[in-house]
Amino acid sequence: MKKLATTITSAFLAGTIVGCAHHSENNDTAVQGNPLNFGEGLRTADPSAHVWNDGKMYVYTSHDEECQEDFWMKDWYAFSSTDLQNWETHGPLLSVDDLSWADNYAWAPDAAYKNGKYYLVFPAGTGHKDRVNPENSTKWMGIGIAESDSPTGPFKDMIDAPLWTSPYANDPSLFIDDDGQAYLYVHAKDHDYHVVKMADDMRSTKGDLVKMDMGGYEPKMEGPWVFKRGDNYYFTMPENNRVLSYYMSKSPTGPWEYKGEIMGQEHNSNNHHSIVEYQGQWILFYHRWLDIDSACGPQRHSAAEYLYFNDDGTIQPITRTDKGVSDFSVKVKPN
Repeated sequence: MKKLATTITSAFLAGTIVGCAHHSENNDTAVQGNPLNFGEGLRTADPSAHVWNDGKMYVYTSHDEECQEDFWMKDWYAFSSTDLQNWETHGPLLSVDDLSWADNYAWAPDAAYKNGKYYLVFPAGTGHKDRVNPENSTKWMGIGIAESDSPTGPFKDMIDAPLWTSPYANDPSLFIDDDGQAYLYVHAKDHDYHVVKMADDMRSTKGDLVKMDMGGYEPKMEGPWVFKRGDNYYFTMPENNRVLSYYMSKSPTGPWEYKGEIMGQEHNSNNHHSIVEYQGQWILFYHRWLDIDSACGPQRHSAAEYLYFNDDGTIQPITRTDKGVSDFSVKVKPN
């Protein structure tokens, strides 16, 4: 498996927000922090951010190939930084070529640390989605989990199989609570707003997917992300696959109370995100569709914004910016 580790400087020419048409313009008066400088020509999406014991920020992403067909994707990457401006590239961490049970659809990953190991949980699949005649579709996706002694891999699929074959599932979010119990949340056919406990060895699940109480509001969704702050648990998601919204609870399995929007949609484009605290500052990672040096029009690129909480634990709405977190080193610098 090819391995790349390259330090990338922060100089990067970026365009502003676009939708589904060829268009770009530069904001010469603002410091360009978005999209994140993960490497020239490298298209990334679905950023899953974690801070490990070495004190670095790690962002695990899917990898959009140039002009790919219908999200046919083949591998996963990671990026690490101490200042959120200069990033080191690690990858591919894992490829569908390394899997015996899937050959495509290397979509949104997540990661976790437990038992002295790093875990990469990922969706992958087979077949073809027929958008004209859906009854002819053969596409299937499942959730895999791979292990490594390093946060940057290489990762190995130790069970040589998906965690389950039914229901069809993708967009895994792996949350480990303070007591060490790992919970897996997914976007799955007829099983959204479900959770399943992971076994202690992280190589299987305990029991079946369990439907959570969402307080009576269950819009179409994908890409769940769960985190804890203080005594509050947060279930966040792209509502209707576009608007980042969230619920709160006192338990990782609910019942949940819907709290509203974090970030609005952008030109009817999908979004996928993660939320993590780094050096005392909370950060939202997400992706944007930008027309940057592409023959195919807008492509997905990872971005980041600061995130703030109200005194009652609710999240303040966020606006997309070109600046992003480019001033992070100054912002968190001790007085």
